[in-house]
Amino acid sequence: MADLKFSFAETFLCSAFAACFAEFCTIPLDTAKVRLQLQKKAVGDEVNLPKYRGLLGTMATIAKEERLSALWKGIVAGLHRQCIYGGLRIGLYEPVKTLLVGADYVGDIPLYQKIIAALLTGALAITVANPTDLVKVRLQAEGKFPAGIARRYYGTLDAYYTIVREEGLAALWTGLGPNIARNAIVNAAELASYDQVKQTILKIPGFSDNVLTHLLAGLGAGFFAVCIGSPIDVVKSRMMGDSGYKNTLDCFIRTLRNEGFLAFYKGFVPNFTRLGSWNVVMFLTLEQVKKAFRGELYYD
Repeated sequence: MADLKFSFAETFLCSAFAACFAEFCTIPLDTAKVRLQLQKKAVGDEVNLPKYRGLLGTMATIAKEERLSALWKGIVAGLHRQCIYGGLRIGLYEPVKTLLVGADYVGDIPLYQKIIAALLTGALAITVANPTDLVKVRLQAEGKFPAGIARRYYGTLDAYYTIVREEGLAALWTGLGPNIARNAIVNAAELASYDQVKQTILKIPGFSDNVLTHLLAGLGAGFFAVCIGSPIDVVKSRMMGDSGYKNTLDCFIRTLRNEGFLAFYKGFVPNFTRLGSWNVVMFLTLEQVKKAFRGELYYD
């Protein structure tokens, strides 16, 4: 891919579109991941057999009990999130890198500077987008309600309104701590590893800057991001989906004490399937949209 210069507005629009498209394609996997992460292990004498088992089993259970469209629960809030978070984290990445090394810097930017830039943009973007993330998780966490039991939320806008009315405006930033940690780290892992894997692949004879290279680099970025971010992602999902925790540390300690360390990798397979496929779709779309933006679309 040619080294084209894009303005912040152009990069924001391309990134937001690519992120929203990837979100729509992969949110059923994310819904399954959230349900698995929120599913708690029985403690003491409790008889609580797991309702959800594995990625496909969870998706099948949701579709059977709540209908197929339930797999897209939270899609509106998810698109809200990606418009803001997806656009900002990538749109600000290049300007922040330039700010760190200076406008007159010549040569390859050091990896640690790229990581710092991605950490900063990921943290800033999710701070702005946290309310959309909270609503998305709350809607995804809702299962099938028994007859006579009213739903807690009747849509995305109602969820925003209900949370503010019942819990206060600040509640929209519930779980901000683990969310910043998770998204800053995952953003750094995704952007830095995508660049690095892509750069490495391009050095292999026979490979060029095409769709196959972007696909492999996207998979590498997704795997690396999940390995690092999964524990934080579990805590984030539980903080947002269950108001019974006092704070982030309380959620971490109680999860570790009651369920063991492996609980932090609950939903790892669906998380990787989701994040891996999300990165593939997002980066493929982003590269093509940037080409189309400048009239250089390719399919090789």
